[in-house]
Amino acid sequence: MTQLKPILSHLDPIIPSSTGKFKSPPPYAFHRLRFHPRLTLWSFLFLFFLLLFVICSPPAASPGGKRRSLQTTGHSRLPANWEAKARNSARPVSKSGLTVLVTGAAGFVGSHAALALKNRGDGVVGLDNFNTYYETGLKKARKTLLDRQGVYIIDADINDAVLLGKLFEIVRFSHVMHLAAQAGVRYAMQNPSSYIHSNVNGFVTLLEACKNSNPQPAIVWASSSSVYGLNSKVPFSEKDRTDQPASLYAATKKAGEEIAHSYNHIYGLSITGLRFFTVYGPWGRPDMAYYFFTKDILRGKEIKIFEGADHATVARDFTYIDDVVKGCLSALDTAKKSTGSGGKKAGPAQLRVYNLGNTSPVPVSKLVSILEKLLKVKAKKKLLPMPRNGDVVFTHANITLARKELGYKPTTDLETGLKKFVKWYISYYGSKKKSAW
Repeated sequence: MTQLKPILSHLDPIIPSSTGKFKSPPPYAFHRLRFHPRLTLWSFLFLFFLLLFVICSPPAASPGGKRRSLQTTGHSRLPANWEAKARNSARPVSKSGLTVLVTGAAGFVGSHAALALKNRGDGVVGLDNFNTYYETGLKKARKTLLDRQGVYIIDADINDAVLLGKLFEIVRFSHVMHLAAQAGVRYAMQNPSSYIHSNVNGFVTLLEACKNSNPQPAIVWASSSSVYGLNSKVPFSEKDRTDQPASLYAATKKAGEEIAHSYNHIYGLSITGLRFFTVYGPWGRPDMAYYFFTKDILRGKEIKIFEGADHATVARDFTYIDDVVKGCLSALDTAKKSTGSGGKKAGPAQLRVYNLGNTSPVPVSKLVSILEKLLKVKAKKKLLPMPRNGDVVFTHANITLARKELGYKPTTDLETGLKKFVKWYISYYGSKKKSAW
């Protein structure tokens, strides 16, 4: 504040000394406004250059306008022809095909879902920001697979409202498969803001783009089995309470479900939430137990196996990636159209939520035994009590509703799925440097 005193002292004559009272300017105050030839010249030059600056500046982005400029939003990493690539990638093989935006397309579930959609003839555009939560090399390798199949991934963040607005202008998406999220339960203790940024703010930004679109797309998005939190009733049913999250990750997914309800109710967006149960398989996430167990067993490192209170067994409803993707595509195919247009609701819209699990919980100790068998290596195991980091002891999906309404029927048992994962893992990392192991 001390640096402002010299400036403020020059303003004392015209600053009120008290509320409602102004000092009268001295008699000579306006005398100083007489024009001087040199002052006029400099004023003219200043105005000339200011006008030139305004004319040459790029147009500002307008949330409500039809045309949006990306020049001011830091999209230097987008190629000049990204719009043409997006249009081409979004074109379905037949008129009956879907046109789908897949967010998190370089992620585990996202890449598999995008490939499945493209392979059956749908138009697909991906969106991913390639964050560093886990190795970006794996994400880029998934992107390469998608590139080969003609799926274009835009390298951008779902919080970029200007980009999303532009994307929805150039492509008329019939559906959105929203799989982008900050994943993981334990990481929330290190970087909680990333979960709010991606899972709450990012979801709202995407929903805003969807509700402003004309026509509005139907939305299928990834919730999580973690919303069941401290619920002790098993198997978990969609009708069970979900108001006791055990982690920040779970809380953001629960918040997403409530946000989805609001946008459905107010704007007529057709929204389907899918609660995934411990998805695993080839091209999976390195932060998942089956993945880093495989890595550590092969390296001869000790693995930690957690137990619940009183040595309770920790078990998960492991669900193979192909089964989950079938559920995702069925949710898209059975989604009804949104009833809104340009942010205005015309009538009630579809709102659904389903469990996508394998309905066969397996103890983590059995998971390790299967990996030992497949890898032909004995694991160095250490039993430890489960830390208070948001993990739950047991998950078990009731899939009755998904089976009835989506025709969802998982067919892959854990050993079969892990065999496919191990085969991929050996192939993928075997071609890399030994240090990658």
